[in-house]
Amino acid sequence: MYPGNPVAVQPMAVTQTVMMAQGGQWSTGICDCCDDCSICCCAFWCFPCFQCKTSDDFGECLCLPLLEAGCLGYTGISGSTPCISLSMRAAARERYRIHGSICNDCCLVCWCYQCSWCQIAREIKKRKQPFTLVTAQTTAVGMPAYNPQFNQFNVNPPNPPQY
Repeated sequence: MYPGNPVAVQPMAVTQTVMMAQGGQWSTGICDCCDDCSICCCAFWCFPCFQCKTSDDFGECLCLPLLEAGCLGYTGISGSTPCISLSMRAAARERYRIHGSICNDCCLVCWCYQCSWCQIAREIKKRKQPFTLVTAQTTAVGMPAYNPQFNQFNVNPPNPPQY
């Protein structure tokens, strides 16, 4: 340190937005509709619109669920496996590294169709919520030197040698 040229050391906040990446299990169960009532209400009142919104939130084509065979969207009854729903569920499981199998996905999509879509939507919503991490980082700030002879601050003090 030089006399007349103090260096102030101040902590500065460094903010980072981090997406949480957990693997392992679904964040909610297949029948946990009360965990997010807005999702379940949307699915109950207008299921095809809900499917399109969920598909869009996942980054897929907005109209993808409309390609599902039959009127499976409202009734949940069809003679075939709902391939679009199965692929959405398998893709969500793969993207978020959730343990499971295609057999389990197929059973849930065939027998718990609306609940399966609600679970996918809750997972997408939960995984998209960023959280902010704030840490402190110390930085050195040079202060202008005070010159008592002229009763003023030297705006451009000499640079101290680097060690």
